[in-house]
Amino acid sequence: MLKNLVVGLSGNLTRPSKTKAFISHIVAEVASSTGAASTVFDIEDLGRSFPLARRIGDLDPSARNIVERLLGADVLVVGSPTFKGSYTGLFKHFFDLLDPSSLRGKPVILAATGGGDRHSLVVEHQLRPLFGFFEALTLPTAIYASDKDFANGVLVSDAIHARASQAVAEACRAVPRSVGLAA
Repeated sequence: MLKNLVVGLSGNLTRPSKTKAFISHIVAEVASSTGAASTVFDIEDLGRSFPLARRIGDLDPSARNIVERLLGADVLVVGSPTFKGSYTGLFKHFFDLLDPSSLRGKPVILAATGGGDRHSLVVEHQLRPLFGFFEALTLPTAIYASDKDFANGVLVSDAIHARASQAVAEACRAVPRSVGLAA
């Protein structure tokens, strides 16, 4: 059984986020297939100390707790930031605070959502920077869902459900045996 699953994602508090719905779906699937505890965090959960922090020690206790939970996770599911506004900068800043070696070998699922006709644009602008961060540490799996894969904020596409299940299976196979995941 996995001991912990933490999801870091950039959310938008002004409207429901399809990315958060997508991430929540993936997290629920990992948790149900492994018995893991799961937690979903938005970048905003890091609070006021986060934008000015130069290192993890500069964060307030609540934000440090979130970062410690992320670093202690067995599987990471990371939602891409929107490439509009300041979320991309905040998301990059979050990963700049982390010691990359603390994430080495962790299975990572990267997720993005966006317009159906802009698939390559969304992947290029949202997932490519995340791949750049994680590629040296692990072999991330990426999943993309377009706007048409959702109805009223709920993932409805059978093809994307299948792709999410495949990504979850890949991530679970990559979990080190030391955490006791059954074969």
